[in-house]
Amino acid sequence: MWKRALTEAGVSDPGLRRDYTEQRRAVRRFARAEYGAARLLLPGGLLPHVVAAVAFMHETDDRIDRGDRAARAAALAEWDGLVRKAFVDGDAGLPVLRCLVHTAERHPAVRACTEEFLHGAAREVEWRAFADEEEFGRYVREYSLPALMLTACLIAPADAADAALFTDGCHRLILAMQRLDFLEDLAEDVREGRHGLTTDAVARHGAELDRPGPALGRLVEEQADRAAGALAEAGPLEGAVDPVHRPFVRALVGVQRCLDAVRRAGASLAARPSGPPALGTAALLLRETAARRRAARP
Repeated sequence: MWKRALTEAGVSDPGLRRDYTEQRRAVRRFARAEYGAARLLLPGGLLPHVVAAVAFMHETDDRIDRGDRAARAAALAEWDGLVRKAFVDGDAGLPVLRCLVHTAERHPAVRACTEEFLHGAAREVEWRAFADEEEFGRYVREYSLPALMLTACLIAPADAADAALFTDGCHRLILAMQRLDFLEDLAEDVREGRHGLTTDAVARHGAELDRPGPALGRLVEEQADRAAGALAEAGPLEGAVDPVHRPFVRALVGVQRCLDAVRRAGASLAARPSGPPALGTAALLLRETAARRRAARP
């Protein structure tokens, strides 16, 4: 299946096929559920391009997520230069960039999304906490949404009105996804001296982020409710895309709806991470795979 997907994606050069395969192995390790959804639910020719975009996003995050603020800013500046050089030269010394450049040649929107993502990465380098919802929302608009659009642009509708609805739906979706990510990574983030919960919300509940307690439990429940509300508002996203892509969109939203695990973890998130239950995720993917096959029947 993978070799056929590479061919359908226009990846014919043997070296480039090896590069894409290397990125695939990496993506399967750090984004198993998302990779499974893409493999089962998207047209085969899109899968390698999704892999290239996700691998690039992960590589960027990894490079700018180490050291103090000055080191992170320097790493971003160096990486930005390497990416821009790769696009200008049409080649790169790194497999992840060779794949990105080829994917952008086949899907030009990827290059514009890459530039927006790298521009927004400066906010990722700077953040340590958010004063309020307005500041959190700005982070999502400037960094998280461009990160999502790196892959989402591959299934964006061509019609302008549908594209606007699609982008708005992606914004609602990433609001929920980012809030859940910050909850799931709370213990690790606090150890690193930063967190994604707004300062005013923490103060309102009187929560201590480094130890479990009723106040933290109430704060987690409030944040989970906000994520659930954003997911509900992302509902029109499915209708904005081509029917062939709707099972994938439903699965992506559905995986993020696994809020029960976060709610059950509650205050224990101060000590250990959480994530979507494997059984529920598998059932969701199987259901959407069956729906896709039914829709494909003549």
